[in-house]
Amino acid sequence: MKQLQFTLAQLAESLGAELRGDAQKVIYGLATLQDANSDQLSFLANAHYRKQLEHTQAGALLLSAADAADYSGNCLVVADPYLSYSKLSHYFDRTPKAAVGIHPSAVVADSALIDSTASIGPGVVIDEQAVIEAGVVIGAHCFIGARTRIGAGGRLLPRVTLYHDTSIGQRVVIQSGAVIGGEGFGFAKHNGVWNKIAQIGGVTIGDDVEIGANTTIDRGALSDTLIGNGVKLDNQIQIAHNVQIGDHTALAACVGISGSAKIGRNCMLAGGVGLVGHIDICDDVFITGMTMVTHSITEPGAYSSGTAMQPAADWKKNAVRFRQLDALAKRVRGLEKQIQK
Repeated sequence: MKQLQFTLAQLAESLGAELRGDAQKVIYGLATLQDANSDQLSFLANAHYRKQLEHTQAGALLLSAADAADYSGNCLVVADPYLSYSKLSHYFDRTPKAAVGIHPSAVVADSALIDSTASIGPGVVIDEQAVIEAGVVIGAHCFIGARTRIGAGGRLLPRVTLYHDTSIGQRVVIQSGAVIGGEGFGFAKHNGVWNKIAQIGGVTIGDDVEIGANTTIDRGALSDTLIGNGVKLDNQIQIAHNVQIGDHTALAACVGISGSAKIGRNCMLAGGVGLVGHIDICDDVFITGMTMVTHSITEPGAYSSGTAMQPAADWKKNAVRFRQLDALAKRVRGLEKQIQK
């Protein structure tokens, strides 16, 4: 593989950054402040790591103006070092380029429409009337169900499953093991027996969405499950039938969302958050890790539930006190009534 290398002058120009130091210094890769060597570029985006500046061996750094003021080495001064790092990461990305065309081992239905610029990998199965648009890359052993559409520029890593009647927008990335459009958990109980409800909706996913490994998005019971534009989903997330997620919302790993919940735009759900079904979360809400959301949220802001980690002995004492809260509350109300009298 060809070695990737750029001078600081080239990187500064691409970022619109102020260059301080050797413009001809060649950078061969990216690394953390702690691990970088003299041929690599690093960045400082978190004040917690500022103390590493004096010890880093990095050949150059991405720094804010404030942090660059006291730094004597090579640096690119930018408004947002982390955003600049995200841009430069693509310069050093070594992901292999997929070959255009359909692999001989792929099984493609006669009625499927596949753009000539798409890449269909080994062992892929594409069902009837599926549509694969320009520049789509489908990795080995993916399954694309009937009447499913994948928008231009999409990328499916190996072993992704898209059930029938799934609509994927443009430039969507889906990591390995994800299952989109599986049956939602729908049953009606009668005389002690669960009767299955056919899930006859689909899944609609907007543009520029990223879906992590082994994440599952269930098809709708009647109408579609909806994922908005720019949504980012981490690994091992469960999204139940008829859930709606607004544009540019991000969900971290192991979030679980029950059926028919609605999440607004620009929200952030940290790892392990759980939502009960049939509730609404408004725009611009941040929910901290492991929070259990049991009712709708109507005001933007940050929300938490549960207790933070503490020594086990202290937790046991507090758990006992927690069970006594109702009795204590009743005693307080009784005392308040006596005082009022």
